[in-house]
Amino acid sequence: MTEYSNQGSKDTRSGFGEALAELGRQNPNVVALCADLTGSLKMDAFAAAFPDRFFQVGIAEANMMGIASGLTIGGKIPFTGTFANFSTGRVYDQIRQAIAYSKKNVKICASHAGITLGEDGATHQIMEDLGLMKMLPNLVVINPCDFNQTKAATLAIASYEGPVYLRFGRPKWPNFTAAGQPFVIGKALLLNKGADVSIFATGHLVWYALQACRILEEKGIHAEIINIHTIKPLDEEAILASVRKTGCVVSAEEHLRNGGLGDSIAQLLARELPSPMEMVAVNDQFGQSGKPEELLKKYGLDVPDIVEAVLKVISRK
Repeated sequence: MTEYSNQGSKDTRSGFGEALAELGRQNPNVVALCADLTGSLKMDAFAAAFPDRFFQVGIAEANMMGIASGLTIGGKIPFTGTFANFSTGRVYDQIRQAIAYSKKNVKICASHAGITLGEDGATHQIMEDLGLMKMLPNLVVINPCDFNQTKAATLAIASYEGPVYLRFGRPKWPNFTAAGQPFVIGKALLLNKGADVSIFATGHLVWYALQACRILEEKGIHAEIINIHTIKPLDEEAILASVRKTGCVVSAEEHLRNGGLGDSIAQLLARELPSPMEMVAVNDQFGQSGKPEELLKKYGLDVPDIVEAVLKVISRK
């Protein structure tokens, strides 16, 4: 298999913070808004360098979305920042009505997503955000896998005209993609070629999929690993091309089974290419407080869970 080495663990939210500061230097129309979580979102550098373009709205997330929508009318490119739970569930109506419906050029940037928020527990974790956001017309949904890809994605969405939901995380996580790799919205990335099973992973679980691939190689199973960093628009061509070759599918994501990446892939395959499929995702549960790695294991999102799903789906071919 293709080898990917951990270049050092970094939190993906720092990739967002570095890119936001870089965008501030590149484009005077980029502005940033935060709902009382500047440090947590790593927006400090932007706030310090461009105080006249940074708006601390306080714990008023709905107002933040409305302000961001209004700023686009004057040609600004607003990046909003708060936890994923508060970026989606708390403000769904405002996003739907003021941003998605009217195609406002707002970049909704959400940290502390999924179960790896960890010790803050179920009230702050969110595992349904991708589903909430992908159901809204006009909204692009992106879930990068590591620090480098989060930075690249943040830079890329500034040039895209239209609303975007960008999801990233809290914990330090292996940084394994190439620095400076171009980020193309809607274009999946083939990480490893294989002919026995297609593993489509997103976010933190891309690294786990690569670890599972090594274990499967030892069992004589050659897995094709594809990083689906853009949930919407989905790279249907890449998915279908892979499944036509392998004949079976495993999806892996830090999200509920309902509404996530696996759900989108299943719909595509049902229409175009019915195939055996297993989903590594959380099964209709809220999270709880705990260390990120322990929670991933508890809720069935660990490397052995991906391996088990592959063995099961191959038996169904």
